[in-house]
Amino acid sequence: MTTRRILSGLALCTALLAPFAHADAPKLERVAAFQGAMPTGVTVAPNGRIFVNFPQWGDKSPYAVAEVRKGKVVPYPSAAINRPDPKRPADTFLSVQSVVADAKNRLWVLDTASPGFQPPIEGGAKLVAIDLATNKVVRTLVLPPEVVLKSTYLNDVRFDLREGEGVAYVTDSSPRGPGAIIVVDLASGRATRRLSGHSSTSPDPSFVAMVDGEPLQNRPAGGAETPFRVAADGIALSADGATLYYCPLAARKLYSVPTSALRDPSVTDEQLAKRVVDLGTREFASDGLEADDQGRVYATDYEHDAIRRWASGTWTIVAQDKRLSWPDTLSISPDKYLYVVANQLHRQPSFHGGKDLRKKPYELLRVKIDAGPVLLGR
Repeated sequence: MTTRRILSGLALCTALLAPFAHADAPKLERVAAFQGAMPTGVTVAPNGRIFVNFPQWGDKSPYAVAEVRKGKVVPYPSAAINRPDPKRPADTFLSVQSVVADAKNRLWVLDTASPGFQPPIEGGAKLVAIDLATNKVVRTLVLPPEVVLKSTYLNDVRFDLREGEGVAYVTDSSPRGPGAIIVVDLASGRATRRLSGHSSTSPDPSFVAMVDGEPLQNRPAGGAETPFRVAADGIALSADGATLYYCPLAARKLYSVPTSALRDPSVTDEQLAKRVVDLGTREFASDGLEADDQGRVYATDYEHDAIRRWASGTWTIVAQDKRLSWPDTLSISPDKYLYVVANQLHRQPSFHGGKDLRKKPYELLRVKIDAGPVLLGR
């Protein structure tokens, strides 16, 4: 029997069992629909405001960052900063992959500076902080070339503001080079690559994702089919800030590492690698991760249109629905809703010989849970 038939059989079994796995699961609610470009990130700020972002992957989005107001999308914080200008790489959004609100009610924008997954534009890969009280940019931290390599693709970020001005942890999910965790000191802007090329930040070389009943492979128009390989992607901080959870996009693994070791420059890469904990092989692969204030971890399951929660070593289904077609980023709101972007990423032309199989609208959805967000340093 071929690998494809085996995988198809597994997908069918999962689909048949799915209704019984979550019969009493809370209902998914639509928060917003997107008829234009495909979104990737979402965050809900401590004051309840909702923000999304749109990377420059070919949809020619007129803005990179937007606020969702009563179901409508408004460029944020201004239209001007959302007009990419390679001549002013530090001052405009070039291609934003993630937005994350912190405990001090600031919106942080993670700009890859990599439109179309090209090598980052020099001086453009950055973290930008916007004060939600004034809607003004208050910090811009440009990441240096020794951290942002030619192969780097910045993906997601989490913040711990308990000491000094705090620290940011960023995943490098490069499909072309070494994955890594980038640690940024927010006071000085000093950034370091950690676990660069380590197996825990790298794609599984034998991984084959099964989505919509077929193996997910790179299939560019007129090009050769190649394996889907993306490195460290999802990231989450534990409720006490002591543990960083992360996972490669192209793998069915979840890993953790002590944040104290990540931050400590006296801990060598070799020593840090020994502190990484393999939390086991799952039956699914994930894009986004999130943690709640009760010590649990949530993961999107893009192979089975689901969101799952990990507690005491066990994964359970929080939501499973065909509308969760490639659940990407997760965010927990102060009023205990888990928000998720469903963007049909796997139906892009690059996976189907140049044919765009996405069906608009893309959706921002939410589901009620029993916990709040992790806000370290509030």
